[in-house]
Amino acid sequence: MKLARAGKITKEMEKVAEKESLDSEFIRKGIAKGRIIIPKSNKRNLESPIGIGKGLLIKINANIGSSKKVFNVEDEIEKAETAVKFGADTIMDLSTGITEADVREIRNKILNKINVPIGTVPIYQSGLRALEKKGAIIHMDEDDLFKVVEEQAKEGVDFFTIHAGLTKEIADFLVEHPRIMGIVSRGGTFLAAWMLHNKKENPFFDNFDYLIEMAKEYDFTLSLGDGCRPGCIFDSTDYIQIKELMEISNLVKKAWKSDIQVMVEGPGHVPANQIEQNMKIQKSLCDNAPFYVLGPLVTDIAPGYDEIVSAIGGTIAGLSGADYLCYVTPSEHLGLPNKEEVKRGVIASRIAAHAVNIAKYGERASKWDYKMDLARKKLDWKKMIECAIDPELAEKIHFRDGKSDNTQECSMCGDFCAIKLLDDCMKDRMK
Repeated sequence: MKLARAGKITKEMEKVAEKESLDSEFIRKGIAKGRIIIPKSNKRNLESPIGIGKGLLIKINANIGSSKKVFNVEDEIEKAETAVKFGADTIMDLSTGITEADVREIRNKILNKINVPIGTVPIYQSGLRALEKKGAIIHMDEDDLFKVVEEQAKEGVDFFTIHAGLTKEIADFLVEHPRIMGIVSRGGTFLAAWMLHNKKENPFFDNFDYLIEMAKEYDFTLSLGDGCRPGCIFDSTDYIQIKELMEISNLVKKAWKSDIQVMVEGPGHVPANQIEQNMKIQKSLCDNAPFYVLGPLVTDIAPGYDEIVSAIGGTIAGLSGADYLCYVTPSEHLGLPNKEEVKRGVIASRIAAHAVNIAKYGERASKWDYKMDLARKKLDWKKMIECAIDPELAEKIHFRDGKSDNTQECSMCGDFCAIKLLDDCMKDRMK
């Protein structure tokens, strides 16, 4: 951001401009104003950095990571590789693991093997450390929080979710005015419990300048977490959610004054009719800082299908101003996702993002669809399968009713294929 404000175009800006089919100067100006970010630590060499923000194609993130109940390093690496294979632009490692050493092992392997921007929620490791050494998360001290951020920054993490806008005032208000779901953010709950037990202010809020200094040194991006995101549709757009967002808006401007790249995380469960206003409130309060949304999930009754619920909300959010979608898998609210569920979550979120990109940017985003449509017109199954977002699944479905040559109608319509009937009719007329 400092270089962009000085009028300098970096190689990362050039690469992003090329990927986006935009001029490098557009990217530079966006970064200078805080409207665009390129999340990349100065400790990593990303072959293909990405841009997130205003005027850019919507990006998607996939969460992976172990839990204290299910821990397998190689499974998590495979999930990350699967997510990238099917189009995730970034990976967040949300491991809580069995021990702090487990969490560190998974993160280091992901940083070494996955060449896309990597994010974490460092308070998870801080909580594990406090649990192991002091017996409870509420016994964390401020040094535990900041030491872990710096340790992970030294390893090369590109962006951090930090719940700096969740203040003691908000936590106290929640006690007096309970929500249905309270706080569903793990990081937000860690901090709220710590503040209520210790009767102290959020260290990330109180010492935000210290975070800024670390961000300057390691060039990581701050992702200001929504610790008070609604965990059900009945908590959406309430006082606590908006109060935290107002605090975050001040922190955004504070980061910008120090040339620090920052994005804002947004709500979880939001009824479809409230999504647009949520996007507009964030963009207004945070002066068009990039907006990173989880879902949103438009209904609470679809466990096992929440990737669909999320794709619906993500499409509305993207059309209303969201820049970056965090995927949701079918196992959301049920358990740790497996590799297949990670794939389904990525594809659902990617479809939502692509639909928004077509609507917003037309030809710049729809060339892929045009190639598919030309192949469909010719009944060119080989090309159609190549153009599919999931070629393996498309091929499996097409050929499951028996073999067909490359120009034969499919088993849905058979001899009544509309495309073939019209084509044959028009050929006869031309004779």
